[in-house]
Amino acid sequence: MFKREAALERARTLVSKMTLEEKMSQLVYGAPAIERLGVPAYNWWNEGLHGVARAGVATSFPQAIALAAMFDRIALRAVSTATALEGRAKYNEFAKHNDRDIYKGLTFFSPNVNIFRDPRWGRGHETLGEDPYLTAELGKAFVTGMQGEGEVMTASACAKHYAVHSGPEAIRHHFNAITTEKDMWETYLPAFEALVKDAQVESVMGAYNRVNGEPCCGSKTLLVDILRNKWGFAGFVVSDCWALIDFHTGHGVTGSPEESAALAMKNGCDINCGSVYLLLKSAFDQGLITEEHVTLAAERAFTTRYLLGIMGEGSEYDKVPYETVECREHLALAQETALKSCVLLKNDGILPLNKEKLKTLGIIGPNADSRAALTGNYHGTSSRYITILEGVQDACGEDVRVLFAPGCDIYRRKTEVLAFENDRIAEALTVAEHSDTVLLVLGLDETLEGEAPDDGNSMEAGDKPDLLLPEVQRELMERVLALGKPTVVILLAGSSIDLSMADNRANAVFCAWYPGARGGKAVADLLFGRRSPSGKLPVTFYHDEDLMHLPEFTDYSMRSRTYRYLDRAPLYPFGFGLTYGDVRVIAVSAEKTADEGLLVYASVQNLGSVTTQDVVQLYVKAEDSPHATPNPILCGFSRIALKAGACAEVTLAVVPASLTVVDDAGNRLFPGGRYSLYAGTSQPDARSRALMGISPVKVEILL
Repeated sequence: MFKREAALERARTLVSKMTLEEKMSQLVYGAPAIERLGVPAYNWWNEGLHGVARAGVATSFPQAIALAAMFDRIALRAVSTATALEGRAKYNEFAKHNDRDIYKGLTFFSPNVNIFRDPRWGRGHETLGEDPYLTAELGKAFVTGMQGEGEVMTASACAKHYAVHSGPEAIRHHFNAITTEKDMWETYLPAFEALVKDAQVESVMGAYNRVNGEPCCGSKTLLVDILRNKWGFAGFVVSDCWALIDFHTGHGVTGSPEESAALAMKNGCDINCGSVYLLLKSAFDQGLITEEHVTLAAERAFTTRYLLGIMGEGSEYDKVPYETVECREHLALAQETALKSCVLLKNDGILPLNKEKLKTLGIIGPNADSRAALTGNYHGTSSRYITILEGVQDACGEDVRVLFAPGCDIYRRKTEVLAFENDRIAEALTVAEHSDTVLLVLGLDETLEGEAPDDGNSMEAGDKPDLLLPEVQRELMERVLALGKPTVVILLAGSSIDLSMADNRANAVFCAWYPGARGGKAVADLLFGRRSPSGKLPVTFYHDEDLMHLPEFTDYSMRSRTYRYLDRAPLYPFGFGLTYGDVRVIAVSAEKTADEGLLVYASVQNLGSVTTQDVVQLYVKAEDSPHATPNPILCGFSRIALKAGACAEVTLAVVPASLTVVDDAGNRLFPGGRYSLYAGTSQPDARSRALMGISPVKVEILL
């Protein structure tokens, strides 16, 4: 494993030779070269959320929320490994050309392990869902895949945004997130703790907002008391980009840039993605920081650079060739992950489509031929894009006539003329009328949900005002469904959308998320039954009217939020997803382990006539504790593949932490007593049982 002590010693030796000004120069994201010491320039800012982003051509994987829908640690680890290797290949070539600019380094600001607590948050599709356990497990897989397990890191991963960060986007630069100790330690911190303690993530990025009064990037509570002292974090802390300016311009906790720099540095923010640390010398001259503060930050920074093997000593990764970028294996992985991530939400039997019974297939909707709807945000460039329309056209070949009409734009622009819109809807209706079956492809893209302000955003903020599709798309769906044609509604979006109309009136509802640049092929393969859908929702899909029962968007209480605290039936539940098979858990047993956890054994059978993958899910509830969440919580999952009629035995390990509860003071306790365990292919709520037509198997144990 990484030789941190050796790297730290080399870093200390190097930093000891630097002047104060040279040390300070290395703590901004665009660190200049120090030629007299042989230190090359280095830019700390790179992105790798679902493939290398913003640095030219790279393999485009499904967006993070889609990768979470796989419920597959192994596949997600493979994605981050591929991302790291492509990052190495690009770094090697850029370095040869002396290009050390932004997005050219090996310190990736990924993954985003914030909890998708509220369905309105625009950046939620960058996360791994709404559940702390799922987020932690998948986040650990991402980190270990990206960093590798050798003596030299393949690339550096970053747990962001620490902490208690999930909107609203428009006010994040001055917002104070107030949270209870219970919510902090039960919901907002577990994934960060797991990535630090279990996966040894190399960096942590502070969030823009304050938490209980302290700005995250200068919080003694978060950065010193918890991250360094309680969890033993040994890597470097980086600010979110330009977050330190917010200290004096937004949060008002400091009176000058120098005071902001000092607050961040004294509390352990090592690298400033921004410009405030350009004033470190002024802060020093004013007596606000000491040289010891600067030295410690510089030593942490260079420890990471030595761990990456990029300080002239070389490593095996120097030989990663440029041909790794978009190589055959990585493109195949992108296709496989897209196949695993799509979620079938409704199917009356129309799917899979049978080409032999189709003469004309109509494809309608603004996302049918949209490249933007394939990639989500924080994406790279693909050498080829395959939209849903193109994927279906390729699948149909000459056997089925494919008609197409966009029907409308993704949202109604103020300058549009109503008559023009009606003409487009008329064309869509004509296509539907002349088709045997209709694929209605709707949804959002990064211009409607995402980071604010981001280059792609067309509005002030990327948050959603409600859970409805844009009005013009709802009008299109209403008109098309009114024709009564066999219709499959396909959603390309990264968050909960109220699809009640589709659920009530369409023959099938299919969520493809943002499936990656070539995702149209995977969607077509699933629609035509070349593979069975097997994704599961990593978030709850609410009804729009449910928003009135949730706390205000600015209220960080978990009351009524996410499946763990939900007090009404959702549209589609967390963990839900249909297949073309019929996989069921038929028997469950459990035994205690020496570390006070559990081993749970589940017998599983595919009673259907179609080979499929599925996800066995395990939920637990501490029945005797007043501190347990209202609903059972996810504590284990395993993706399996079963041929028609086949059986399998699945073993799920329940770690001791999953058997604990968090009290109102934030203490994690083992309550003992009665526990209920539920094993199935969905969670044990009434809505899942109604949609699946089966119930998970329940066992009770006494601990």
